[in-house]
Amino acid sequence: MGHSRADGTPAELMDGLLACAQNGFEIGEAVLAQARSALMHQSELRSCRQCNERCGRLGYSTYRHVFLLPDGSSLLLWELEHNTGEDGRPLYELYADEGALRLAERRVHDRLGGARWEELDGLPLWLPDQLLHTAEPLESSRAYVADNSADHARRVLRRAENADRPGEETERLLTTAFAHDIALAPKPRRRSGGPDATWCRFYEHAFLLAGGDEVVLWELEHNLTRDGRLVCEVYLDEVSAELAADRHARALGVDL
Repeated sequence: MGHSRADGTPAELMDGLLACAQNGFEIGEAVLAQARSALMHQSELRSCRQCNERCGRLGYSTYRHVFLLPDGSSLLLWELEHNTGEDGRPLYELYADEGALRLAERRVHDRLGGARWEELDGLPLWLPDQLLHTAEPLESSRAYVADNSADHARRVLRRAENADRPGEETERLLTTAFAHDIALAPKPRRRSGGPDATWCRFYEHAFLLAGGDEVVLWELEHNLTRDGRLVCEVYLDEVSAELAADRHARALGVDL
C-alpha cells in the first residue's frame, strides 16, 4: 500500500509519496514546501476497485492525504495506486488537483474494463476483501483537520435521509465545530453478486467544538432500498447505525 498509511512527520510522508510516485515531478515546489511545513497529516482510503483476471487480480485504490498547515488551512494530495502495468507490480501516481486525479482514475478504470465510467458516477467503488472481512474493530487516534468543519457537519446532516437523524440541537452544537476527522469504519459489508450486489458501509465523522467538546456522527451509506438507490443516513451512535443497516437488510431479505 505504498506510503498511504505511513507514520512519521508530514515531511517524511511527503518524501515517501514522492519517492514512490511516477509523476512526482509534476508536484510544484510551492505544494511541496507547504506539505513539509504542515503541523500534522491524515491519510485515508477514498475508493477502491478490483477485478479478477486470468493473469491475477487487477485493481486500483485512491488515497486522500490531508496536511494541516500552520495557518489553520489544509492541503490535499491524492495518491492513485494501481497494478495495471505490464508486469503487474504496484504503480503510484500523485496529484495536487482532483480534476487531474479523476482523469487518471478514468484511464486506469478503462484498462480494467467492465462498467462504463459514466455508470459509476455517484456510486461507491468496491473495497478490498481484507477490509470487508475485518473481524475486530481497529482502535485509531483521531487526526483532526481544521477545514471548514462546521460546513462539513452541515453537509453531512443535510444529505441524511432517515427520519430519526440528529435534530436541531445537534445542528446548533455543530455550528461551532472548528476541526474534524473522517474515518472509514473497519466493518464495511457487502453481499457479492456482480453489479446487483448490495452495498453497505459506515463512516465516523468526529467534530471538535469551540468549547472543547466532541460530537461524533455515524454515517450509513447503503443501497438497501426497494429501487437500489444509494442513500445516506446519519446517527448519533454506532449501534443505531448498525441496527438501521440490519433493519433495511431484513426488509429486503438480504444477508449482510
